Order: sequence, then structure tokens, then C-alpha cells
Amino acid sequence: MTTLPMPFLIYGSYGYTGSLIADLAGKRGLQPILSGRNVNRLKTQAQKLGFDYYPISVDDLGTLEVALRDVSLVLNCAGPFTRTYRTVVEACLNTGRHYLDITGEIKVFEGLAALDEKARETGVMLLPGVGLDVVPSDCLVAHLRQRLPTASRLTLVIYGMGGGFSRGTALTGIEGISGQGVVRKDGKLVQVPLFAKTRQVDLGRGPRMVVNIPWGDVSTAYYSTGIPDIENYMLLSRSTLRMLRLTRPLIGLGKTRLVQWLLRQAVMKMPPGPSDEIRRTARSGFWGEAMDDHGHQVISRLETPSGYALTTETALASVERVLAGDFKPGFQTPSLAFGADFILEFDGVVRQDII
Repeated sequence: MTTLPMPFLIYGSYGYTGSLIADLAGKRGLQPILSGRNVNRLKTQAQKLGFDYYPISVDDLGTLEVALRDVSLVLNCAGPFTRTYRTVVEACLNTGRHYLDITGEIKVFEGLAALDEKARETGVMLLPGVGLDVVPSDCLVAHLRQRLPTASRLTLVIYGMGGGFSRGTALTGIEGISGQGVVRKDGKLVQVPLFAKTRQVDLGRGPRMVVNIPWGDVSTAYYSTGIPDIENYMLLSRSTLRMLRLTRPLIGLGKTRLVQWLLRQAVMKMPPGPSDEIRRTARSGFWGEAMDDHGHQVISRLETPSGYALTTETALASVERVLAGDFKPGFQTPSLAFGADFILEFDGVVRQDII
């Protein structure tokens, strides 16, 4: 007698990334239940893939709890996640179901970390960031921590962002517009001027200028490594950096209702996300440095497939592990849940120790 895989629920299944994950789940013989608030889009997707579907508003706690009775976990793919995670997590805690998502939002990581004790008490795992944000970078920082257990400072650089962004990611970025960056200092999140700090880093082809950004690892890397001082940077072209610095005084206008509406309208005219060809060929890169108070230093680099290609693989692999019973109750990061070498399980990933 063949045992069918335990179903799980994909919330936001018809979005750009959710649809990629649902497609791959079908190819691997999994049985996700598709969910979201748009009944027509759900029905069309379910008919195409042969899956069940369950329309739910993310604000409807009661309906969410009913839907979760028939699954073992939720994979939340509906951003901005600051709008969707709270009720979904509450339903998971109330029903004893695990919660995973593909966020890169600092506020979501911190909000879930605050629920660690409650999740442990209920036997539920809260595992955000199982996509490009933050599986590769989180595994890289955990590897650096293993190489230098005395590390007290951590720097992470993201480069070659593998194919660009989907509409959903762009909309999340618009909602999060502010004039501030974020670093972690002495274990605390501290606001700093946006794009104000730069440094030179050799990413394999000579020194390049990188600029400080508020990336999700400012939150997650602290929980993964215990390192108290953390900064994130991104490689940008000189022209882009100059433009950002010139327009920084105007960033505050991006929070106004009119500008937010105009930006959203512009995003909705974009393609849903990178093309199949770009997903197949683009690459992403991560550079990490850990240092301790005695001047010891280690540097490692990680190169991966494109962001959305990797997210599809890492998210589904995380789901499969949890379905198989590989989970730890409480708030987890990808490296805490599955180890620093989790990222090496995926085709096209190369890790190199530089120093």
C-alpha cells in the first residue's frame, strides 16, 4: 500500500514565487493545498496542477484554523509578510502546525523570534526565510562562526542578485521604504543613515565598493551565530550609488500615500518576475567576513543559482524535511534548523574559504 505524502498548505500559491514552488511540488509528487484570497486565481491554478484549493483571507483566523486541520504545515509565500504573517502564525500556534515562509523582512524575523517560547510550548516550529532570503547567507554566516568560534563582528556582502526582482518583492520594498538603514550593535538593532557607509571588498575580481543596506541577516545572523555586531552590504554600480546618495534626502517622500500609490502603479506594469531563461542562467553571490577582538579573521564566499530558482528549491526542500519529521520547536533560522551545510545540498552552489 502506497502512503501519500502529508499535505501542506501554500498560502499565496498563485503569486510569482508561490506558483514556482507549487509547480515543483507537483513534479516531486507532493500534495500541497493551494490557498490565498483570490478564488478565481486559485481555481485556475488548482485545475492546471490537479491540487485542492482553499480560499482564505489572511485576516480570517477562524477559517485559517479550519484549513490547517488537514495539513501539517503552512508555507507562506504572500508578501509583504508584515501584512500576512501574524494571523497565519497565530492559527499555526492555535492548531499545532508548523510555519515556514520566504520573507526577508527584518520586522517579520524579529516578530517571530519574540514568539519563540510560545512556539516551543506548543511544539511548533517557526522557520522564516527559507528562500534566497536567507538560506544561502544564513548558512554562510553559520559556516564562518564554525571557522571562528570567537568571532564578535560579522560582515555580509550580497552581489550579483541573480535575475532581478518579482512584482511581489518590489511591492514589499515599496512598503518598507524609509530613510534609515539597520545594523546590529552589541546584540541590538540600531538605525543608521541609509546608504551612508561603504567599504572596499575583494569579491574575486579585485576590490569593489559596497554600500551598507538593511538586509534580513542583520536579524537572523544574530540568532544563528550569537555574534553581536553585524553589518550587511550590497554591491552596486558607481552610477547607482551616486544616484542613491543624491536622492537620499527625498526618500522620506516615498512613505507618503500619493508616492506609495504611484510606485505601486509603476510596479504593476512590470513583468511578474524574471523570465525562465534568466532564472536558469543568472547567479547570486555572498561574501562573508568574521573577526574577533584579537584580530583573527576568516573570509568565505558562496555562489548560487539565481534568486528565484534557488528559492524554489530551498523552500520546497525545507518543507520536505519538516514533513519527514526533521524539525525543532520554536523560532529557527535555516542554519539552526538544518545546519550550515544545508545550502550545499543544491545543484550549482559553490562555497570557498578565502582566508
